[in-house]
Amino acid sequence: MRAAYIERPGPAADIRFGDLPAPRPGPTDVLVDVIATTVNPVDTFVRSGAFPTPLPLPFVVGRDLVGRVAEVGPGAAGFRAGDLVWCNSVGYDGRQGSAAEQAVVPVDRLFRLPAGVDPATAVTMLHPAATAYLALFVHGRLRPGETAVVAGGAGNVGSALVALASTSGARVVATAAAADLEYCRRNGAVEALDYRAPDLVHRLRTVCPDGVDVYLDTAGRNELEPVIDLLALRGRIVLLAGAASRPVLPVGALYQNDRAVVGFVISHATVAELTEAAGMVNRMLAAGRLAPRETVPLPLSAVADAHRMLEEGELRGRRVVIHP
Repeated sequence: MRAAYIERPGPAADIRFGDLPAPRPGPTDVLVDVIATTVNPVDTFVRSGAFPTPLPLPFVVGRDLVGRVAEVGPGAAGFRAGDLVWCNSVGYDGRQGSAAEQAVVPVDRLFRLPAGVDPATAVTMLHPAATAYLALFVHGRLRPGETAVVAGGAGNVGSALVALASTSGARVVATAAAADLEYCRRNGAVEALDYRAPDLVHRLRTVCPDGVDVYLDTAGRNELEPVIDLLALRGRIVLLAGAASRPVLPVGALYQNDRAVVGFVISHATVAELTEAAGMVNRMLAAGRLAPRETVPLPLSAVADAHRMLEEGELRGRRVVIHP
């Protein structure tokens, strides 16, 4: 079986492409012929060792896949050969990844792809959309009618946040580069503001006169001191990026107003949370509300290039689609 793999955590250049023994499903596993996979920032964190997690070596990289069921373990009920399926939680915590011709997926982490949804479109959105769902509704506790601000609203996760929040009935304000503001509005934001504007905080206060209920930072700048003052009573900040940042937190403004700052990474999501998110992801995919702005097709042999392109900022909102 051809695969992209590493022999130890390290730089993108250490990803190898070659033959590995074909995987075999356990009793509660499903063997999947991979149709498409992709590369997300979290894949680079796992590969580099920045996100510590158990890795069987040699380790096949990648967490997301769309494929067809090839074989079902005796205890893996609900699927049969030929089913079109997806997963966004292999490739960490002791599980081999998706950048291969075949992958083994625990049955409780496998979901059916809705009829008529393009696998290449779906695979680019599985991680961003599930991340967005859990950030908004599990960690952010967003409710219809509330105001959500998405910092980085044109990025992969940011655009999914805007789409899901607006669909849920929330009022969404996005910040992004000036060239991306109209895209954010088309995606569901009622207001879109240039994040480089020197008076951004004043503008946010103007367009959110009753305060911000949920502020989601996908950009990783985590400049929280002025943001906390924008929050409504019991407002929440959800941090999704910026592992190296060291923000200043005005503690008094937090506890005196029942405000909260929460960190979130999808790799800690439970199976139950992933299943809950999958329902929303499938509904949004079927409705045509989730799609990448642009894709870059690459062969399986170019996974190392995809990791490098992502880390060096070459993709700029484009999503890689890898067809084994």
